[in-house]
Amino acid sequence: QVQLVESGGGFVQPGGSLRLSCAASGRIFSINVMGWYRQAPGKQRELVAKITSGAEIPTYTASVKGRFTISKNNNNNALYLQMSDLKPEDTAVYYCNLNQEFNNYWGQGTQVTVSS
Repeated sequence: QVQLVESGGGFVQPGGSLRLSCAASGRIFSINVMGWYRQAPGKQRELVAKITSGAEIPTYTASVKGRFTISKNNNNNALYLQMSDLKPEDTAVYYCNLNQEFNNYWGQGTQVTVSS
């Protein structure tokens, strides 16, 4: 099994910044992709950013390009999301995701609230 634990969420004013972290542990041996998803109240969970293993190419959903940066520490498989210029529409629960072989693993989520 794989365990993912997110941290770093909180309350921030518009234009502010937060850095989310995801600690991965357990039977990790062949990661395909790690990423961040978010789910706002009444909405479906959506991909925010992901990074593929090997080529380490990040991809972002259009609404966060230029504001968010995803990164990964390959030594311990930690995943990060640096979020800048936050907007109220970024308010959501953010989830860490790890895809290994044909399995998807999720963390418990961390709340990000952007409000004045």
